[in-house]
Amino acid sequence: MKVSEHFKNRNPSSVRKAQISFSERNDKDSITVVNLAIGNISRPMYPAMRKALLDLGTKTKSDGVVKYTPTVGTNNARNAFLNILSAEGYSTSGIYSMITDGGSAAMELMLLGVCGPASKNPIFFLDPTYTNYSDFANRLSIPKVSIDRQIDKNGLFTGLNMKAIESMIVEHNPTGLLLIPYDNPTGQFLSKEVVCDLAEIAVKYDIWLISDEAYRSLSYVGKETSSIWSLDESDVKGITGRRISIESASKVWNACGLRIGALLTDNYEFHQKAVSEYTANLCANSLGQEVFGVMADEPHKKIIKWQMNQKKYYKKLALELKKEFQKHIPGIIVSIPEAAIYFILDFKNLTDKDFNTSKFVDYCASEGKVKLNGKYYTILLAPMSGFYTNQNLGLTQVRLAMVESEKMMMIAPVILKKLLSEYSK
Repeated sequence: MKVSEHFKNRNPSSVRKAQISFSERNDKDSITVVNLAIGNISRPMYPAMRKALLDLGTKTKSDGVVKYTPTVGTNNARNAFLNILSAEGYSTSGIYSMITDGGSAAMELMLLGVCGPASKNPIFFLDPTYTNYSDFANRLSIPKVSIDRQIDKNGLFTGLNMKAIESMIVEHNPTGLLLIPYDNPTGQFLSKEVVCDLAEIAVKYDIWLISDEAYRSLSYVGKETSSIWSLDESDVKGITGRRISIESASKVWNACGLRIGALLTDNYEFHQKAVSEYTANLCANSLGQEVFGVMADEPHKKIIKWQMNQKKYYKKLALELKKEFQKHIPGIIVSIPEAAIYFILDFKNLTDKDFNTSKFVDYCASEGKVKLNGKYYTILLAPMSGFYTNQNLGLTQVRLAMVESEKMMMIAPVILKKLLSEYSK
């Protein structure tokens, strides 16, 4: 039997490819793998969510019945995302919430609502951008247009050129503009001022403004926060009714495996039609909704305290890791950690012009190993070419996720140095 052309041309996502390659190794059981390719957080969930998870096995589901929820999601799960927004100081008036199977399902649903399958009009990205957006656009045959950000030798990413963005919007006529204020993969922080500028462009050209806010609250520069939900008509006249955000329980709340996300919007028609589209999926994970739903009643002080502790942990780890990579691999470019849980490592000053991180990442996953303290290790990373619309960009870059234990993270620079040396031979 023949598979479709779509399947024939489908390769694994940049954030999963290394893990698949490693799983096929004959010697994998003798190697300790440091998996920094995907944002699969290994820290415990928020305490109230942990308790709710334990309760599932006792009083909550003692009758053994697990039914579908409404397609829009349970009231508690929907209100959980709104309660978190409210705790952060944002007004939730006029925001409609629906639950999806992880933020990823919300991404695909957003693209269906903003562009539609096989659309003639593109979605606008700020490249590099999280690879799932590109993958879902490809799946739905939605064209993409992007403006590129470059990393300099000091690890800073270039700011956004609003005139260039506006010019490209005029030329390509996209139906939506996607931003990630606490950016995945760059770790760049987009201030409220920048979000305002992008919102004004969206209003001017009558397009949707979409924001991925999975890492909202994880910023490490000053005390400023940033969100499309911080804007009102006094900031940007005409902004109401064109905002969509992608939300997730995975990152700030350490609950990747629950697969609970949300699509928030201040446009009631979009909300209604998104629910109608999602009825084919029936509903999101009902047990995951039950666990995350406890956040609907959590006191705001507890929510903020948790977020501050998360921020403190990642900021300290990021700054220490940056120093360690620069110490062990002199000349490597390490992005400045301003937000989220990611680094970009750029090898362009260390290797010959033909060096390709996709090949290096595959080497590390499929055959590379180094000995450290009597044990064999390898490291899994995500090649950055998959995060750019133009895949010729990012050929010397990788994305690194700060998701392993602190102990494992701190030996990653030594492992990478040794693997790079072995690969160069």
